[in-house]
Amino acid sequence: MSRRLMRKIRIRPLFAALTLMLLHVVGALILSAQNSPGEPESFRQASEAMRRGDLNAAGEGFEAATKASPSFAPAHFNLGLVREEQGRFDEAIASLQKALSLKPGMHGANLFLGIAYYRTNRFEPAIAAVKKETSAYPKDASAWMWQGVIALAMDHAEDAAAALDKAASLAPDSVDILYHRGQAHLLVSKNSYLKMFKADPKSWRVHQVLAQASAQAERTLDAIAEYQEAIKLAPMQPGLHEELGSEYTIAAKPLEAEVAFQRELEIDPHNVLARYKLGGLAIAQGEGAKAKELIEAALQLKPGLRHADYNLGRAEMLLGNDAAAARHLERATSAPGSDPEVIQQAWYQLGIVYRRLHRMEDAQKAMATFQRLKDAEAENSQKILKRLEAKQNPHLAQPPPSPQNP
Repeated sequence: MSRRLMRKIRIRPLFAALTLMLLHVVGALILSAQNSPGEPESFRQASEAMRRGDLNAAGEGFEAATKASPSFAPAHFNLGLVREEQGRFDEAIASLQKALSLKPGMHGANLFLGIAYYRTNRFEPAIAAVKKETSAYPKDASAWMWQGVIALAMDHAEDAAAALDKAASLAPDSVDILYHRGQAHLLVSKNSYLKMFKADPKSWRVHQVLAQASAQAERTLDAIAEYQEAIKLAPMQPGLHEELGSEYTIAAKPLEAEVAFQRELEIDPHNVLARYKLGGLAIAQGEGAKAKELIEAALQLKPGLRHADYNLGRAEMLLGNDAAAARHLERATSAPGSDPEVIQQAWYQLGIVYRRLHRMEDAQKAMATFQRLKDAEAENSQKILKRLEAKQNPHLAQPPPSPQNP
């Protein structure tokens, strides 16, 4: 089975519900907009049946309407919608084509014609039809989305990404659009990396990508080895030493990390993250003055660095500036986007600082909050562990059978 068909099989279930929604919405708009005294009675009856969800009656009614008024485009259009929802795609295609021959550019007709072609694996006519819809109605987010989806099924990743970017600009909160946009860009990235590997397998970029992939997979030692190889090939490339230093930090090798960050700053004195992370290492080594200087210098270049208040609070604690430490740590407990673990530790450190400041009631509250957060984290971890065990051993989740009567 081809990759194209495999991708289409994965996409199909995700759009079943969306297709039904589109059919109902567009169908309702057409019906309400075009009901008039001159329409065949069968059309009006079919419209009511469609509103009730009675597809069989709606199909019979619209088919009768097309026979009674062969040149009445809405009857052919709505018959196509019904047949599409019934999964009778060849009939839907014929009806939608007839509607378009009678009324070229009819809103929605090319879109649903394209979807019907897509459902029957005819991607070339599908993309052609949907492109007509996006050309005629460039503000229709659903049409752009389907253009992207069909392009994905055809393995045209860059075309898909462009169409889905347009859809996202028109409907920025659509979950379906955002999902498929992400898939398209992932495929573009994958294709770019494959071309890069083929073009120059010995490039430092190849080692950088492999290092980043290893880092994301938490294979820290592999990431370090790949960054070292990249640096051998491009020793003056900005960013590589900073990334290497980050992996050394995760691997609990602070001396190696410090050397890497310092080398990064020699290459690129404006690398904010290298300077900021050096400050974090200084805190771990108990060097409060150095940590404060580095972190504040980084903040001058890039205000709002993540966890900056927590780290400055720790630096002030090392310097004995407890009042200043308390102010930073108080802000750290409610900083948006902070890691839960950092918030926990901020409360813990705040409890220590409050005790130093003889604010005993505040210290008790801070420690109680720390303990509550820690207990909640442990409880949540246990729940996750139990769910994983239940998935791996389904029989453990089953209650024991009740004893049978002899």
